[in-house]
Amino acid sequence: MDFQKIAEYRNANNPAVTRLGIFVTEIGPGHAKVRKTIGPEDLNPLKVPHGGIYFSMADTACGSAMAAHGRVAVTMNASYNFFRSAKLGDTLTAEAAEIKTGKTVCVYEARVTDQNGTLLGTGTFTFFQTEQKIEF
Repeated sequence: MDFQKIAEYRNANNPAVTRLGIFVTEIGPGHAKVRKTIGPEDLNPLKVPHGGIYFSMADTACGSAMAAHGRVAVTMNASYNFFRSAKLGDTLTAEAAEIKTGKTVCVYEARVTDQNGTLLGTGTFTFFQTEQKIEF
């Protein structure tokens, strides 16, 4: 499987996260990384990134890691723990790792860090994996 092609496909065909400026930078079976630089449009009234930014990064990383297996999957459940806030101009990375792979239920964990490696939060995402193959 051509993982670079999968990353390119996901970056070109995911308008919601493209609008947020989130891009897949690394992908493989059960593993993926996404990156984003925090801009003024990402800030909430407290002048820190909106929580949805962190959650969207974690979900995108985990969904990309899941997609690298080549089958259609949808998120069944998700949780995110917020530890610290990023600042305007910070570059964030969400890295996903596979925790459990089953025939239909798969679980992934994501760690969101800043450019200094400071842990900003973690998320756990459960997916339902179908029999349908993904066409890249």
